[in-house]
Amino acid sequence: MLPSVFISHGSPMILLENCPARDFLRSFPTILPRKPRAIAMVTAHWMTRIPAVGADPAPKMIYDFGRFDDRLFQQNYPAPGDPTLAAEIAEMFTASGLQAGIDPHRGYDHGIWIPLMLMYPNADIPVVPVAVQPNDNPAHHHAMGQAMAKLREQDVLVLGSGSFTHDLHRVFRQEVLHEPPHDVIAFSEWMDEKLTAGDTSALLDYRAQAPFAVENHPTDEHLLPIFTAMGAAGPGAKATRLHASTTYGVLRMDAYAFGDA
Repeated sequence: MLPSVFISHGSPMILLENCPARDFLRSFPTILPRKPRAIAMVTAHWMTRIPAVGADPAPKMIYDFGRFDDRLFQQNYPAPGDPTLAAEIAEMFTASGLQAGIDPHRGYDHGIWIPLMLMYPNADIPVVPVAVQPNDNPAHHHAMGQAMAKLREQDVLVLGSGSFTHDLHRVFRQEVLHEPPHDVIAFSEWMDEKLTAGDTSALLDYRAQAPFAVENHPTDEHLLPIFTAMGAAGPGAKATRLHASTTYGVLRMDAYAFGDA
């Protein structure tokens, strides 16, 4: 059975700039016991009112970022979609009491194609985008993961793509390898302690309990995918940290596996 996984996708510039997180993403296939049959990718860059899945058989590129290197706008990631799997995931949501929608034309936003170009550059694994709901709490996203848990038995990788910390107000004030400030370290250490202990109740209440939670996530859409990855691993699942590093001082690039690491 595959683990469920959370990765931090960082700035789009991770494709072009040398940093430890880029090296980690390139090494990712060696971490899993086998190549996934498909990927259900929960992306912080698709935000909807109710849970939604993308069912386009040939998803188009979405360049959903502003002024970056022109080379980024020339990138293409032609991995196929999987409408059948998308319908199955939507049915899992509804069977669990969650509302669900299917978008037949959803493309690949940069929370999907940026990391996957590094992780699986051959683009030969079908990908189903899964949206987050920024108006709902971590418990809601944990329930989404619980609904998707059986995918792991089908060699489908439940992959959350966000950012372990995400204060964009401070991101580009520093160089890519700038040292992290105290608040970023304190928040990340608290999260790691609770994740590796499997303390689900504390994690679902992170905004009240974690030090500097609001400073590191002024809005929490970039952390929500981790709760879906947690939920997909089953009750009380403990996490294994796969990677820890920082870009631009305030973007923690940590990654975790839940279940069979």
